[in-house]
Order: sequence, then C-alpha cells, then structure tokens
Amino acid sequence: MTKTVHHWIGGKAVEGASGTYGPVTDPATGRATTRVAFADVDEVDAAVAAAREAFATWGTSSLAQRTAILFRFRALLDAHRDEIARLITAEHGKVHEDALGEVARGLEIVDLACGITVQLKGELSTQVASRVDVAAIRQPLGVVVGITPFNFPAMVPLWMFPLAVACGNTFVLKPSEKDPSAAVRIAELFAEAGLPDGVFNVVHGDKVAVDRLLEHPDVAAVSFVGSTPIARYIHHTATAHGKRVQALGGAKNHMLVLPDADLDAAADAAVSAAYGSAGERCMAISAV
Repeated sequence: MTKTVHHWIGGKAVEGASGTYGPVTDPATGRATTRVAFADVDEVDAAVAAAREAFATWGTSSLAQRTAILFRFRALLDAHRDEIARLITAEHGKVHEDALGEVARGLEIVDLACGITVQLKGELSTQVASRVDVAAIRQPLGVVVGITPFNFPAMVPLWMFPLAVACGNTFVLKPSEKDPSAAVRIAELFAEAGLPDGVFNVVHGDKVAVDRLLEHPDVAAVSFVGSTPIARYIHHTATAHGKRVQALGGAKNHMLVLPDADLDAAADAAVSAAYGSAGERCMAISAV
C-alpha cells in the first residue's frame, strides 16, 4: 500500500478528508512512492483555527519558555539531521551530502531563534521634544503563514517558522506538495521538544489551500519563496486582504569572467554552479 503523508494540525497527524491526493515521486527512479493529502477549505480553516486558539496563550508566554523549547528543538533537529536528509533525498533527489548541508543551514536559523531575547528588546528615547518620550515595543502579530518551494523542503521552512514562533506568533506551513515529508517530520520533532499544540501546523495542497490561506481573515502575515509569477500573485492577493507579505520570487544569477581569469578554474566553477543539484539551488548560475 502506498504511503500517505497527512496534515499536522493541533499537535497531531490528521488524515486528509478531502479525498484529493497528489503523487510524491522518487526522482532517482521516476516512480511515485508516496501520496500526499491535499487540504480543502475546511481543513485549512481547521489549521488556522488551531493556530488562532494556541496564540491566545503562546503570544503571552515568556521568552524563557519559548527559548527553552527552541533549545530542545534544536537538539532534536541536530540529532535527526541524517534522517531528515534522507527524506529530502528520497523526495527531492539532491544527494545526501547536499541534503545534510540544507539541514545545517536551517539549523543556523534555529540557533538565531534560540537567542531571540536580544532581538526582541524594545527602545525608549526620552526628551525627543520638550516633555515628550518615545517608546517602541515588539509584539507578535498572531497567526502567520509560510508557503515554501520544492527545492529546499527543510531549509526554507526553517528560515521562516523558528523566528516567527520565537517571537510569539503561531504558524501554518504549506510546504511543496512535491516533497512534503521533511516538513511533517520536523513538526513531529517540534512537538517532541514540548511545543504546545497548535503553535505549529502543516497543511498540504495546491491552489485551493494556498488561496484560502491568502484570504483567511485570521491570518495576519504571509511569507513566500518560489517563482516570480506566483510571488506576484501571492503579494497581490494577500495584500488585498490586508495582510503583511514578503514574497520572494526567482532570480537570475550572473557570473562574470574577467580577462585575467584562470579559464580552467572559471569553467569548472561555472559548470558546478549551474548544474549542481540539477540547477535547483537558489543561487545557481544561469548566465556567464
């Protein structure tokens, strides 16, 4: 029987109820090895509702409580980095060493989140004018969403949710439906670290799930990484619904070869940069 990847809502795995599934293919063989449940509007609403309910207490929790959980999560992620790398290789196709590097880059942001107490300090300026003081405080927004690409199924989510959660927000992740297993395994590790139910949720799907997240009235902000046309769509749709948005689209990296360059070394570097990991790295060279 084909393995099925389910959603992660409210601190537990939740079987897909829509009846719609997508194939997850092993790039090494071209065979579909897994299927992933696609969320409908009701399932997206359930994930957002779980995040909203969790925010009532997580948003007012102490920094000490949050960072203690993040330190435990970092230790678990480090201990399971080889397992997560294998999941990435099985579904994305990058070699194991490259996949391990992806997890390592994600861990660097968890490190940053563990030290969030320094970043969350406010400011106080006294006497900016006669008898006028100015204070600035940092507060969480609420439920925030991450929509992430297929080429880095662990690293890009790890660039988003640890910082959002450390700041007191709750999170709904919609990873790529092409390689969803790493995101779910990371959610399990976060729960094992002691994260309260509903603070971090994962829903899978296609445009139906994405559109509902962009339009949902309880979602305060959206972060996206992907192609430029979809980045434009994400930005336009989410901002039209009053949300804060960062939408990072595709780019072309250019390599300059100067007249005094070692041509053999430059050629070797260009080929490695263009075709390493099938050219699917964000910084792959596309023009020389």
